[in-house]
Amino acid sequence: MRIGSGQEKRISENMTQTDVTTPPPAAQVSHADIKAIVRGVVLAMFLGALDQTIVATALPTIGRELGDFEHMSWVASIYMLAATAVTPLYGKLSDIHGRRVVLLTGITTFIIGSVACALAPTMWMLIAARALQGIGGGGLISLGQTIVADVVAPRERGRYQVYFASVFMSASVLGPVLGGLFSEHLHWTMIFWINIPLGCLAFMISRSALRRLPRHDRKHSLDVLGALLMTGATITLMLALTYSAESGGWRAPLVWWLSGLSLMLWCLFAWRMNVAAEPLIPVDVLGNQVVRTGVLASCFGMGTYIGLTIYMPVYFEVVLHMSAEQSGLALIPLMVGTVVGATVSGRVMLYFTHYKRLPIAGLSMAIAAVTFMAFGASSLSFVQMEVVLALISLGLGTVLPITTVTVQNAVAPHQLGTATGSMNFFRNLGSALIISIFSALLLGGEGQIKGRALEAVVQAEDFKAMFLAAALGFGLSLLFISLQQERPLRGKSPQKAGR
Repeated sequence: MRIGSGQEKRISENMTQTDVTTPPPAAQVSHADIKAIVRGVVLAMFLGALDQTIVATALPTIGRELGDFEHMSWVASIYMLAATAVTPLYGKLSDIHGRRVVLLTGITTFIIGSVACALAPTMWMLIAARALQGIGGGGLISLGQTIVADVVAPRERGRYQVYFASVFMSASVLGPVLGGLFSEHLHWTMIFWINIPLGCLAFMISRSALRRLPRHDRKHSLDVLGALLMTGATITLMLALTYSAESGGWRAPLVWWLSGLSLMLWCLFAWRMNVAAEPLIPVDVLGNQVVRTGVLASCFGMGTYIGLTIYMPVYFEVVLHMSAEQSGLALIPLMVGTVVGATVSGRVMLYFTHYKRLPIAGLSMAIAAVTFMAFGASSLSFVQMEVVLALISLGLGTVLPITTVTVQNAVAPHQLGTATGSMNFFRNLGSALIISIFSALLLGGEGQIKGRALEAVVQAEDFKAMFLAAALGFGLSLLFISLQQERPLRGKSPQKAGR
């Protein structure tokens, strides 16, 4: 018998209220077990994050040695495309089969894909191997967050978000450096061979530590049709975004065809969500006010931040006339601040009831800083510019623990994987869309820049529009986190939380 929308809403509300009062699963696991589990999942997450950044600086060498410069950008793009498409599947499969077996499967697939990449004799075989690697790496980050949610109560969970922020910062800083070092002084295949010992170590640690995970066994089924529709919609949208940035901008006919096909598949997926007995993403998850607003806040905040990390080096090179090496070092404050902000925000969640106040203040500071850059960046010294970048990342960092923990706190334990996977999935889609918008603002629809100096395509005044767009992105993140209901977090605080 079908359940009406009103009944679904009441069931979702009842479930949420029951879940809020349920004792946290952390009581079943000792502190030593938690530390062992966190070590395993952090290393697995690092693998997934590193391979998003390590390839970029090695691409020219790869293109030269494989004799194909035309398609070398797909070595980076296909990994993100595949990883994004499978993220929700990992969440659902982990709810069905358990986190341990799904995470170990992801690590194994990632290792096999890395070996295939290192042995690839042609560019197209390398691209295919990167797709396999992305399928393996796509679930490592969201599964790591879900596993920590299994063993740590929401109120205490914020303190562990610093590890996640550190993973992204380390990958963002080390990835380009290692990629350049390996390709210049050793061989470009080392960027893939290094994954073998790291992946095996992550597998062994996770295999042992995750035996201690609590289980939330519940009969589930995988909506195969829904999974196919969502994967197809994601792939066509990512292809449209990638092609618009690399070829003819949004005016290219292929971009419109891909976008239309993606829209049709998304509509079919929405229909499937409403008729399937157990949809890939349950209606009561996306219909949950906390989940919906948290996902949107994370999507716009993190997407804008990633867009800035990609195009600030262009600003450094075009406006400040830095070398590629200097621009990489100048980007460090934009990375480090996120760890500091996440650490402080995680601690606030532990001690304070009104945990939203800090990210609201942090995003307001980020908006002010990026708006100031739109109108006054040209008059800033290098040191002042670095301070402004640090303020932006510090403000964004306060949002990361809040969005993750509140979304996980709002769903039942058996839906943790689905909710966390969905959040990371939409965050990746949002990032791709915002990067495409930034590209359009800077390149002005110029899809092809081959053979042209960067300064001939991008002008200093173009960055004003990009910084204002970043302010809008952070503003939308602030809007949604302000609208999010501030529900009590499960778990005991070390002191009375009443502030």
